[in-house]
Amino acid sequence: MNLAAWKEKGKYTDVLGHRIFYVENKTEKPTIAFLHGYPSASYDYYKVLPLIQNDFSYIIHDHLGFGLSSKPINYSYSLIEQAEIAIQLWIQLGLKEIHLVSHDYGTTVANEIIVRKLQGFELVKIRSVTFCNGSLHIELAHLKLVQKLLKHPFLGKYIVMLMNKRTFVRTMRDIWFDKDLFNVNEMDVLWEMLMMNEGRNVLHKISQYNNERVKYWHRWIPALSQLDIPTHILWAQQDPIAVKAIAEQLHKEIPGSIYTKIDHCGHYPMLENPKEWSEKVMNFIKTLP
Repeated sequence: MNLAAWKEKGKYTDVLGHRIFYVENKTEKPTIAFLHGYPSASYDYYKVLPLIQNDFSYIIHDHLGFGLSSKPINYSYSLIEQAEIAIQLWIQLGLKEIHLVSHDYGTTVANEIIVRKLQGFELVKIRSVTFCNGSLHIELAHLKLVQKLLKHPFLGKYIVMLMNKRTFVRTMRDIWFDKDLFNVNEMDVLWEMLMMNEGRNVLHKISQYNNERVKYWHRWIPALSQLDIPTHILWAQQDPIAVKAIAEQLHKEIPGSIYTKIDHCGHYPMLENPKEWSEKVMNFIKTLP
């Protein structure tokens, strides 16, 4: 799917003063709310949506600073604020309850939403949560050199200036397990979405999220051991960044969690193996009371 076709599927709305792009399929069926990863966009799930639409409603948006959403220069891009934008979007769209499915960057946005739920602030009821290949336990992650450089408070903006589509494609290809399933056309779309709306000017800011995972570790991680909703840890086993040791640790600390493995798959299972990934997302939710 090209960028024009993806844009045609979605709409824009104003959330807390910012223009947010979202794609929604609203029916009477239960709703899955997807949270996408870094440095990509809601487009990550374009192969998944046709596979789930007969069984579920869905809502997915581009985080502020990503994809087709606004990319204000004077903004913090905190994961905490990204959680607030997601919640406010769901409220504006009239959602009462959701099954939350998160990947990569989105797993920590989901973690912040969970913290608020445990504190008594649950404006949209979370029926279940799925964590997929995200470095919530940042101390266990195997960050790439470019990730380490981009998150540097001083060097990050200079590293961004050196980035081009060729280096982006090479970096993304490295985190696929089956290189034959790597689609350069998809990367063309993701690169265009990353750079549009002067995206290069904010990339070093949104790249600070791994520093927040360290800074707010004691806010986010202890909350996981208090989770009181069905939790699914869905993990591609050959992820070279969010390694399976993170999934194993989450499974240990989250009460009653279900750990589902996807073998022979890298960091973006919804693009590399969308059929198996979608089936496992749906199977978990369908087994719930």
